[in-house]
Amino acid sequence: MKEYYLGVMSGTSLDGIDIALCEIDDTHCKLFASAEYPFPGVLKEEILKLTAGFGTLRHIGECHTKLGLLFAECINDFLTTNALHVKSIHAIGLHGQTLWHAPDSLYPFSMQLGNPNIVAAKTGITTVADFRGKDIANGGEGAPFAPAFHQFLFADTQENTAVLNIGGMANISLLFDTFCGWDVGCGNVLMDMWMQKTESQNYDTEGAFAKSGEPHEALLAQMLADEYFDKKAPKSTGREYFNAAWLEKNLRGFEHLSDTQVQRTLLELTAHSIANDVNATQATQLIVCGGGTKNSFLMQRLNVLCHAKVLPSDALGINSDFLEAMAFAWFAKKRIHQEPLLLKKVTGAKKDSIAGAIYAAD
Repeated sequence: MKEYYLGVMSGTSLDGIDIALCEIDDTHCKLFASAEYPFPGVLKEEILKLTAGFGTLRHIGECHTKLGLLFAECINDFLTTNALHVKSIHAIGLHGQTLWHAPDSLYPFSMQLGNPNIVAAKTGITTVADFRGKDIANGGEGAPFAPAFHQFLFADTQENTAVLNIGGMANISLLFDTFCGWDVGCGNVLMDMWMQKTESQNYDTEGAFAKSGEPHEALLAQMLADEYFDKKAPKSTGREYFNAAWLEKNLRGFEHLSDTQVQRTLLELTAHSIANDVNATQATQLIVCGGGTKNSFLMQRLNVLCHAKVLPSDALGINSDFLEAMAFAWFAKKRIHQEPLLLKKVTGAKKDSIAGAIYAAD
């Protein structure tokens, strides 16, 4: 039976809130409508401070509420704009804004902000959230989750296909031989940070700033030597690792480099770390989704460095901007129907889990 779900995604890049309306049954997930809502600048700065380790418990609690209200406001606007009645939506899949992801901690956890109680109350729609907790409780990384959806969405592919999502971080799914996936490392996050610091821009449009510079081979080699890139899957990461402090540490001794040299080297870091992982597999086709597809120079570099054929998911009729939001709509459907996500081979969990907690509408 076909049902309608909303997926709401706010990623580590903090570039906006993506909402996707999906028609889902047992074999298909079709995108019916979508929209991106901007992150208010003040709230974005608050979240960045919290993810950098600054703030009190009160600040965290208030951000949890503020984000819940913001998500609900965006969802209600989306419903109005698309003339949707709340009764037509089976549930909302709400990822929330990751504050800290620490699966390797002595006491592992993954914390997302954006109170789902508020979302359910303000929208009148049952909301599914806290997707990562059960996997971590079962000994897994709690990420990445996208491979389960990629396997469902691209089940009919005839090639040795890998799917790459480039958001703030980059993750990859292998859909052939032994199904698996992992976080490659940084996607756009370090490039965005450098653009904000040096150019007061949120991101490098089309990769033009990076393209105007030359990579610094010694700096690139040093960054690629980071222990995370040598770590074997299952593995996951986030802003708690690849952040301003990581970048500052690696730039010590390279203060003489121009801003464009640094930006180009950061782009090469993303491209090379992805290509190294892809080329270590038997993938013949790499489907790319996420905000990174808008960086045309990054896509050019991936085409050069990867042995596999590289193409955006848009070439297959799937909107690369909203694929992650679609995934959380599908995750919500799986939770409502009490179906486990088959992710233990990806996350390293002891068993597959029914992921997410249900927050019923009043």
